[in-house]
Amino acid sequence: MITAEEIREKYVRNHPSPFCPGCGGGMVLNAMSRAVESAGIDKKDVVAVSGIGCAAWIPSPHWRVDTLHTTHGRAVAFASGVKIADRDLEVMVVSGDGDCAGIGGNHLLHGARNNIDLNVIMVNNGLYAMTGGQVAPTTEHDEKTLTTPYGNPASSFEVAEVVKAAGASHVARWTTYHMKELVKEVEKAVDTKGFSFIEVLAQCPTRKGKKEGMTGIEMLEWYKENTSKDQDSEKMYVGTFCDVERPELTEEIYRQIERLGGE
Repeated sequence: MITAEEIREKYVRNHPSPFCPGCGGGMVLNAMSRAVESAGIDKKDVVAVSGIGCAAWIPSPHWRVDTLHTTHGRAVAFASGVKIADRDLEVMVVSGDGDCAGIGGNHLLHGARNNIDLNVIMVNNGLYAMTGGQVAPTTEHDEKTLTTPYGNPASSFEVAEVVKAAGASHVARWTTYHMKELVKEVEKAVDTKGFSFIEVLAQCPTRKGKKEGMTGIEMLEWYKENTSKDQDSEKMYVGTFCDVERPELTEEIYRQIERLGGE
């Protein structure tokens, strides 16, 4: 079994990190690296695409693979172009909840509808952390943020349910407390032919933890106590939402080209 030191040496670039102490970003990076290693994928065949925000820093500049750091909300769109241009690449999208479900929500929905073979990991800390902790699509109702000091008047966006309804092949949700399950879920996403979406609830001790009087460790404990693998539980469900086979966009495009006599 590969050690943590070997994972770091093989997959993580050696330079100062912009992550705050206790941030869940490094844990997501660890899970992605272990999943790629376990799946036996050559990292030369991996392209990571990210937008703007704390989560975008997970692959760029940290991950030792080819990375494409794009404009805010456009990661799925850029990743779709990469996949269509070279269907043999393993394309990973890493995006925050604001970047992915806010400004990038339309691209997310149509990526799922098209069922293009991407692996989208949405790191959800429930707010716009990098720019001060403003309200986000995933902020819970009545939760206080920088821009909702009296509580969020809106309801939160159930992103995993929406992506499932839009037509994705594989949809799941885990937390940074569930590291073993998260690694296996990323492996499953990589093996899926079609659009895979994994929502990862990740702690933000700086913007959210301090406001709620919780350390990073206490936030992980909160995930442990307030989630359940039982879909009938009153707690937040963590696990697989769907895992189905559907026509995949890239294969359909290449099939049309071959049918018309192209290369």
